[in-house]
Amino acid sequence: HVQLVESGGGSVQTGGSLKLSCVASDEGVYGSACMAWFRQAPGQKREAVAALYTAGDSTFYADSVKGRFTISRDNAKNTLYLQMNSLVLEDTAMYYCAAGGGRRVRGTLVPCGNLEWGDFVYYGQGTQVTVS
Repeated sequence: HVQLVESGGGSVQTGGSLKLSCVASDEGVYGSACMAWFRQAPGQKREAVAALYTAGDSTFYADSVKGRFTISRDNAKNTLYLQMNSLVLEDTAMYYCAAGGGRRVRGTLVPCGNLEWGDFVYYGQGTQVTVS
């Protein structure tokens, strides 16, 4: 039974920081090419926040978090991170990690940063981030 378990959410004041973690229970899940963080605020559409390949150095960010959030990984721990700095009210949401992302369009791999929620295979249960 594959699991992605997020932690690190909480309540923080505007301008504060939080670091989210996502541990994959199965090494095969963690090593599955593209992992990402998504978020969804009440009444809002789910959006991709950041993504990376589990091999290589490429990272991708939504414009709204560029310069403030950093996605990273620790391969030895099968763990994905999201460091969130300079938090603003609009960052309030449930944050989810996702793994196993991939999609081809006419035989060409879609870049990790362009994948959508449905393009992933494994999902965490979410961790709440509240900025006030």
